[in-house]
Amino acid sequence: MQETNAILPARAAPERAAPALTPALTGLLAAGAGLSVASLYYSQPILGSLGADMGASPGALALVPTLTQLGYALGLLLLAPLGDRFDRRHLILGKTSALAAALLVAAGAPTIGVLQVAGLAIGVAATMAQDIVPAAASLAPEARRGKVVGTVMTGLLLGILLSRVVSGFVAEHFHWRAMFVAAAASVAAIGVTVWARLPASAPTTRLGYGRLLGSLAALWRRHPALRRATLAQGLLCVGFSAFWSTLAVMLHAAPFHLGSTAAGAFGLAGAAGALAAPIAGKLADRRGPEPVTRIGAGVAVAAFVAMTAGPLLSPPGQLILLALGALGFDLGVQATSIAHQTIVYGIDPGARSRLNAVLLSGMFLGMAAGAALGGVLLAAWGWQGVTGLGAVAGLGALAVRLWPARR
Repeated sequence: MQETNAILPARAAPERAAPALTPALTGLLAAGAGLSVASLYYSQPILGSLGADMGASPGALALVPTLTQLGYALGLLLLAPLGDRFDRRHLILGKTSALAAALLVAAGAPTIGVLQVAGLAIGVAATMAQDIVPAAASLAPEARRGKVVGTVMTGLLLGILLSRVVSGFVAEHFHWRAMFVAAAASVAAIGVTVWARLPASAPTTRLGYGRLLGSLAALWRRHPALRRATLAQGLLCVGFSAFWSTLAVMLHAAPFHLGSTAAGAFGLAGAAGALAAPIAGKLADRRGPEPVTRIGAGVAVAAFVAMTAGPLLSPPGQLILLALGALGFDLGVQATSIAHQTIVYGIDPGARSRLNAVLLSGMFLGMAAGAALGGVLLAAWGWQGVTGLGAVAGLGALAVRLWPARR
């Protein structure tokens, strides 16, 4: 702790006793995290119908999820560190307003260019989720922190995965614009509720904004555990995003010719994997998070390797393999994410928002890279190019976790 205080001299005193974190408040935080981060993914299963409606090229369509992920990474770097400097309730309310406005712009977008800009703004404002997760970690007692973070992250991850199911259904039975209107309403409602129920958080630093951002680099240099977690999770997210950002386009084409509802339904398989997040949190509390990172990365690699055989099967067999693969790699990615967050939140209680910003920035840079590379590889090499990318990136993450840490 002395080393961190030397870098961050204006940090406040160590953590004071936090208000009790009740099950109801934990559930509310999980719902808030899920509904806010779901906004990042509503566009993915509807890209096929959206492109037909707007007459957009595949390249222009791929930019929508890519810019949204880049916006999220940008928001994490520029806005998430403010959670250590200000009351998180005020940050949540401000981001809720901005996110609802951006979703309404997307709903009324007349051109693909406007939708791309709205996607970037949605990504920046959706970092409200990353004010909620550190708030839960700060309220949780140390002995239960992995379990609490796992529960809130389950809500967040279910928001990511079920957003595709809901979006695909709404787009096919109503219209893709209706999905963005409904999303804006849900975000506004949950944001106000979380803001009203969440206890006030005292600042843990008095650093000005410039020095606050500068401290991110200091934290990165000082903590090898942060660097390893960020690199490994970022690599896993490359494969995760490549799969989900290209799935709808692949299913829309021959030999499947499936609509957005079918593409979104694969989110149910991924959601089943996400439900294991609390189990990963409990295991991290009992056995330590390091073994969980290795197991999770190994499971993700195995799932992607298996899916590379998909084009060799009949169309029904390919769909079954896709569902099983989605369950497997989502389970591995989410378990590893919980373990990495448990590691990072234990580094410095006074810098949790900034530590989380670094970790999540790496994750969503990986997401953006996966979305961009997935579209290129799908066009050039087909579905095996996408799953091959996921397997290679997952092997890289596993190598980072297996490489002996410097003492």
